[in-house]
Amino acid sequence: MNYILFDGTVRNALLPFTFTRPVADIRVGILTIREKWEKYLGSTTTTLTEEYLSEKFPMVEMEENVMINASFLPNDVLAEMVNSLEPKQAIFKGEEVIAFFTQDTQEEVDFDAYEIIEYSDDCLTIAKPWDIFAKNDAALREDFELITEDRKSAPIPQSVNVIAAENIFIEEGAKLEFVTLNASTGPIYIGKNSEIMEGSVIRGPFALCEGAQVKLATKVYGATTVGPFSRIGGEVSNSVLFAYSNKGHDGFLGNSVLGEWCNLGADTNNSNLKNNYEEVKLWSYETEGFAKTGLQFCGLMMGDHSKCGINTMFNTGTVVGVSSNIFGSGFPRNFVPSFSWGGASGFTTYITKKAFETARIVMSRRNVEFDEKEARILEHVFEETKKWRKE
Repeated sequence: MNYILFDGTVRNALLPFTFTRPVADIRVGILTIREKWEKYLGSTTTTLTEEYLSEKFPMVEMEENVMINASFLPNDVLAEMVNSLEPKQAIFKGEEVIAFFTQDTQEEVDFDAYEIIEYSDDCLTIAKPWDIFAKNDAALREDFELITEDRKSAPIPQSVNVIAAENIFIEEGAKLEFVTLNASTGPIYIGKNSEIMEGSVIRGPFALCEGAQVKLATKVYGATTVGPFSRIGGEVSNSVLFAYSNKGHDGFLGNSVLGEWCNLGADTNNSNLKNNYEEVKLWSYETEGFAKTGLQFCGLMMGDHSKCGINTMFNTGTVVGVSSNIFGSGFPRNFVPSFSWGGASGFTTYITKKAFETARIVMSRRNVEFDEKEARILEHVFEETKKWRKE
């Protein structure tokens, strides 16, 4: 069967992270949403997303296709229902379509002609940027069970101080010595060829993905995910780093999400709690204003390729777009548009030529090419986000 993951109605609500990727490629838990579905279905997937992203994330359409709403995270029951779909059947949860089996082109779908199957059980959904960290605990536990089922962990080194060893899984090639792992509060997953340096103290649930690194004497609280080839140091709590992002030095990162190719300068800190303990509001690209999150704890949302200098201070509930460069003293405002250059004293436009030069250097250090596909995506984002910059 041909499976296609589509963005659904939440794409704009999940900006800035969906400026540069489909909803399916958001990481929450250990895996991306796409990786989760592919494991449950035992099949590869393609993507129906924004036209400017389709060159990098193409769709393969056949005569018979099962379309899956990528904002829904799979579980055993849901995956079985999707696998059992017949032509002209659709799975709904309330008013939201989860999946449907179509033999038509996407412009011709009419659910009045479908047999509707109601899904009434609970399942995880990602509909807002803060869901990524707020639901990371539950997603991480589910992924841990999925990845480790019927598999044997590599041995825990003798120098490791460990609590609840049965909740720890170490992949081949991981390096860790003289660290403390407390998995009594949730599982700890240590990915292939990753490293935890000496003196680090980690509480689960926690995921360190392939090739990622925890620097010397780092303090980590759950539920935290360090995506592939990312690095963390200092103090990190309930945060998600997608891939190739660095928070390598002392400083605090809490209740936050970093996209890919982000870098936080030494002693960068974010606030995750307002001084008056009130509900945090976060910039919404949908309403072009600040929206209630329902959360008391909410930190930094940073899009791909954004950076900040040493000693940067981020206020509670700050949203930074794609390819921004923040530096200087004081708090920058709590919405920094994409391709902004500056800080608390003001911003100018970070022109694409300069941004691309930096991206090319940064990516080449990790043996990844900044190619024309990536450049075209970022050019589109630059144009799409002009209205929020003061140019």
